[in-house]
Amino acid sequence: MQTRFRPDRQLAARMTLTMFLLGLVYVAFIAALVVLIKSVVVIVFIVGALVWAQFWFSDRIALYAMRARIVTPQEAPQLHGIIDRLCATANMPPPRVAIADTDMPNAFAAGRSSRRAVLCVTTGLLQRLNGEELDGVLAHELSHVAHRDVVVMTTASFLGVVAGLVARFTLYSSMFGGSRDRRGDSLFLLVLAVMAVSAAVYAISFLLIRALSRYRELAADRAGAILTGRPSSLASALTKISGDIARIPSRDLRADQAFNAFFFAPALGADTSLSTLLSTHPSLEQRLDQLARIATELGREA
Repeated sequence: MQTRFRPDRQLAARMTLTMFLLGLVYVAFIAALVVLIKSVVVIVFIVGALVWAQFWFSDRIALYAMRARIVTPQEAPQLHGIIDRLCATANMPPPRVAIADTDMPNAFAAGRSSRRAVLCVTTGLLQRLNGEELDGVLAHELSHVAHRDVVVMTTASFLGVVAGLVARFTLYSSMFGGSRDRRGDSLFLLVLAVMAVSAAVYAISFLLIRALSRYRELAADRAGAILTGRPSSLASALTKISGDIARIPSRDLRADQAFNAFFFAPALGADTSLSTLLSTHPSLEQRLDQLARIATELGREA
């Protein structure tokens, strides 16, 4: 279905470039493993099955991890009403709606397709935002669904999962394999080589995916602001949420930090400093600057 979210050619180009670069690394990685070990087919098959399960059941996994529950229109009429209105404006099917009972103000979208999508908000978000700010956050998340960001990020993460598991597999094999024959030295070198290749592949894919994730957030901010026509409301929500998350103790955020790549705003404490290169999200200043430019552009078009 063609939605009314504007096609984002820059986002499509960056996704294509990232997938191409990851593809090159995939080829080099598999080729190296074929040379180094004979069981690579088995390893890739097992990991592929795990990633397929993650892709197919990503919505259920996310809801379970966040302890969220699907809510009906009768249970959350205002939230359903806002989402239905935004989906009608965007010409897209409404996703399932879920609420996570946590004080951390945030939201995320999950699911392998628009038909299987689920949009989850926390009780902390609902308590802190007014109607227009909530519109902006939900439009941002609906943009992720419309642009199939969850599918792309899950697919792009495949290599990192493979590399990480291969590194652990070879480490545990060397520790508990128990083989001590005359080929011990060559086996040790083989293990080191596999771990080195896996670590390098994981590092490269990690950086590429983080770069894609940051641009993905900027693209969703832009699409959400244009859909609602109120960039200032999204900017207000961003400022409010980021400030409130910074006041939540870091120990209370750790359980949710695995979802940072999918959250509207990262679950990071005030004392956390991450380099731009490693962050899943662009800085608050960068996001606010973009929304200010969009507000100016919309003002000219009015």
